[in-house]
Amino acid sequence: MLRVIVVDDGSSDKTAEIAKLAGAEVLMHHQNLGKGAALKTGFHAARDADIILTLDSDGQHQPREIPRLLEPIIKGEADVVNGSRYLNGNGKETPSYRRVGQNVLDTATNISGKNLDVTDSQSGFRAFAGHTLPVFRFRSTDYTIESEMLIEAAKAGLRIKEVEISATYGEENYHKQNPIRHGVSVLVRVLQDMEFNRPLYYFTLPGVALMILGMISGVYFFDRYLDGTLNFFPTMASALLIIFSSFMAFTGLILHTVSRMIFRAMGK
Repeated sequence: MLRVIVVDDGSSDKTAEIAKLAGAEVLMHHQNLGKGAALKTGFHAARDADIILTLDSDGQHQPREIPRLLEPIIKGEADVVNGSRYLNGNGKETPSYRRVGQNVLDTATNISGKNLDVTDSQSGFRAFAGHTLPVFRFRSTDYTIESEMLIEAAKAGLRIKEVEISATYGEENYHKQNPIRHGVSVLVRVLQDMEFNRPLYYFTLPGVALMILGMISGVYFFDRYLDGTLNFFPTMASALLIIFSSFMAFTGLILHTVSRMIFRAMGK
């Protein structure tokens, strides 16, 4: 049985009334709680469904492309299908300043997720097999939920497939939130998750880079000190940088080892 569920997240227009007249099942938040909260409400209502499909209500995505997202799950080829605006080199119509930020978020999301390789981490057009629902915890209440769900799906070993989708851009389709603030908030949350999911990337790699920088600068400053052209403080600062970066690198190695032991104990 097909169910169309509309989550009205505290809107001030006639979304709920129009959706009800169109025959949709409407769930209402009396105040705006954020996209993550809206998805949590919708997923809970559809918890018995065989397939759950999400679609943003800003008019950016095309409902006629829904079968394209459902097909891989119906055929048993995927557990999660991510609609990508940028697959196969597409997305040239995306505003350039948004694409730059998107690339940063895609990279951070892919690094944080285990064996994750998506080209559109912020897509709101997705399909999920019903059995995947327990994987998602919906900790984020805002737009960071997009990256969070992909990372959780990857960590759980779900099969994630991307399919090409189109997108319509216009002022009415943009997020009301400032795009820079939106991008930074998502990136910060992804980096926070990376601290636990991929400690080698979060601690060890930056630590090694800083250690190399400290060694190079230390040799340079110490040589200048011996020549009498520089005081000893820069050399000491370089030594402290080496010590600090060493702690970072070893912290990442220790956390990585602990996480592997935990996953092994859990049978993952």
